Amino acid sequence: MHELESINTIYINNLNEKIKKEELKRSLFAVFSQFGTIVDILASKNLKMRGQAFVAFKDHASARTALNSMQGFPFYDKPLRIQYAKTEADCIAKMKGTYVERPKVPRSSTGERKKKKGSKEQPAAVGAVAQQFPVQPGLLPGVAPGAMVQNLVSNVFSSHPVAAVPPNMEPSPNQILFLTNLPEETNEMMLTVLFRQFPGFKEVRLVPGRHDIAFVEFDNEAVAAAAKDSLQGFRLTPTHPIKITFAKK
Repeated sequence: MHELESINTIYINNLNEKIKKEELKRSLFAVFSQFGTIVDILASKNLKMRGQAFVAFKDHASARTALNSMQGFPFYDKPLRIQYAKTEADCIAKMKGTYVERPKVPRSSTGERKKKKGSKEQPAAVGAVAQQFPVQPGLLPGVAPGAMVQNLVSNVFSSHPVAAVPPNMEPSPNQILFLTNLPEETNEMMLTVLFRQFPGFKEVRLVPGRHDIAFVEFDNEAVAAAAKDSLQGFRLTPTHPIKITFAKK
């Protein structure tokens, strides 16, 4: 077996360097979690690692599908460039029993650190634990791998208001969905990636001053109902399952 045929970690570059590290990691999780269980995501703020990230999957099949499906995908207005990592993430190596501790690099003296300030740092170890994702999202029921991430385009937001759903009242089915329990990190791309897989998707409308709610509009009621059923409870982050109802007009 070729060495790369067993690697569970993918290396991503050409990422938008203007995106903050935590937002980038959350967005990467939202986009890549559909392909399988993510064990670790590494992104760094240092100069050498800007625009790059590593995503470690629990198994190689998930990494392979993610690489093939997401190659060239427009992510924050830049196409992703993906390949297998040259070395496995530490967390994966430990799981496989192939982990070898790396020698520690001695710290520079204060004078040397000042002298080197502003110079590019070397990339951090691939396996450095950046963030754990204990929840296993898996694939959405009835959705083929990669189906969620086809043809992502920019949203055109409408200004016409839509009323939120009053408590204990289920509105009649219609083409607009009302989303609640969204995490603070929610952005347009996350929601677009999730809902654009359904034909007839029109737009996502965020609510100014509210990070926890949003509206998603489709061409018709039938597609909206399908999206509602398929994405009910999907986790954008490990602690926030989306709650979806029809919006009250």
